[in-house]
Amino acid sequence: MILKLFKQAPLSFKVGFFLSSIFVTAALLSFLWTPYDVIAIDLEKRFIGPGIEHLFGTDHFGRDILSMVMVGSRNAIAVSLVAVGIGMTIGVPLGLWSAATRSTGGRFTDEILMRGNDLVFAFPSLLLAIMITAVFGPGAMNAIIAIGIFNIPVFARMSRGGALGLWEKEYIMAARVASKGKAKISLEHILPNIMNLLIVQATIQFSIAIISEASLSYVGLGTQPPNPSLGRMLFEAQTMIFFAPWLALVPGLAIVVLVLGLNLMGDGLR
Repeated sequence: MILKLFKQAPLSFKVGFFLSSIFVTAALLSFLWTPYDVIAIDLEKRFIGPGIEHLFGTDHFGRDILSMVMVGSRNAIAVSLVAVGIGMTIGVPLGLWSAATRSTGGRFTDEILMRGNDLVFAFPSLLLAIMITAVFGPGAMNAIIAIGIFNIPVFARMSRGGALGLWEKEYIMAARVASKGKAKISLEHILPNIMNLLIVQATIQFSIAIISEASLSYVGLGTQPPNPSLGRMLFEAQTMIFFAPWLALVPGLAIVVLVLGLNLMGDGLR
């Protein structure tokens, strides 16, 4: 059944699935094996260009770029997955609650929730990370919190918009006549019917979260050394791009291909 649905899927989904699978497979493989130790320093092998021994070359510490990209992809995917999960876990119930209260006469509660969402949405994840870091210090956990908070209003608005139209349907009115509460209606009737919208949005937000994680690591607020990060690899390569261009090209292309794959998957799902 799944294979049949995959064959019927649009080309954009198939291409996106293929590109994303490469990085997911590499990330999972990095838990068990990498070509070289990602934290081992070998100054005698600094700035080796791409070749048979080191497929993507080495950096200024002699570390293998392929191994670092594998672990960096793992960190980026893990941070983004948890951050989007936080956004969905908090944002979707808020959106359902807001739609339910508005549809049953509670416009004031709906306005309070949406204006609060607008306030959070006004702060980009990078600015939120700077604020959080000023209090708790830099790190992957703070990046997760910042990106997760940024995703809450996105999913709240998406779930609210999808739910508002459903509250006027006849089967929802029948459920209300049957004395079902707002929470039960939202869980049993509203949520299953907007799940397709949420899945598509989650795919898109996942790609945005990866860019955000790379941006935070680039400015030193995300994943901290010695753990590899695609964003920090770009930061470290910016002064060496003219005589060792692979240091910037490899992690940069990794981010581009991963985000492109996820966006194509989201477009195909849409």
